Amino acid sequence: MAGDMWAVGDAYEAYVGRWSRPVAALFLDWLDVPAGRRWVDVGCGTGALTGTVPAVADPAEVVGVDTSEGFLGTARERVRDQRVVFRVGDACSLPLPDGRFDVVVSGLALNFVADPARAVGEFARVASPGGVVAAYVWDYAGGMAMMWHFWEAAASLDPAVAERTEAKRFTLCRPEPLEDLWRGAGLDGVEVRALEVPTAFADFDDYWTPFLGRQGLAPSYLASLPEDRRLAVRDAVRDRLPTGRDGSISLTARAWAVRGTT
Repeated sequence: MAGDMWAVGDAYEAYVGRWSRPVAALFLDWLDVPAGRRWVDVGCGTGALTGTVPAVADPAEVVGVDTSEGFLGTARERVRDQRVVFRVGDACSLPLPDGRFDVVVSGLALNFVADPARAVGEFARVASPGGVVAAYVWDYAGGMAMMWHFWEAAASLDPAVAERTEAKRFTLCRPEPLEDLWRGAGLDGVEVRALEVPTAFADFDDYWTPFLGRQGLAPSYLASLPEDRRLAVRDAVRDRLPTGRDGSISLTARAWAVRGTT
């Protein structure tokens, strides 16, 4: 995945990775793959989806592939299952044989790939005949409320910021482009659906601190600002968040999922 976006597992986990596991479980429930199948997770990152597969789908084997050694290090620490192995590899040129896997999945990664169409072609190549090829990405156009509130607040102070958001950069993360990608790869029975999970924060610090991690578009933008402007953005975000009487903040995160078969 894109090295300029993510390299350190801990920063990713604190910012958005903690919401990856619940959406991974929803995704696997939707796929409803029988036990004993061979899986590959492309762009596995810190292992949220890879680690959920053994718990939910009882696979014969799972291979997690990612370009980031930092992410893979975190994944190996977190996922301790003898059926799971991790490999360095590029989604656009998978180091895997043709037709080897019954299920090829990718969670929250496809929008970071340089050539998504080529990547989905690789997914189809390594899938066995009749195999499942599926992925999901965050709905950056408005479904990721934690990011949406940040960017709306930042844009209220500087309208030019609207051009720097995930929604502008990751236009793939909508139902129509995802469906077109899957059909373009020659996959059959293509379906797209929404997956939504709650994202609850104990208080404003729980929400805000991950934005100080300097990885991802919003944290990187924040880090580029002088201190006074960072504080102004912080205060603008605080003012617009729906905060409960106890200080808690309840938001939602939506992903778009797509599936097809070879």
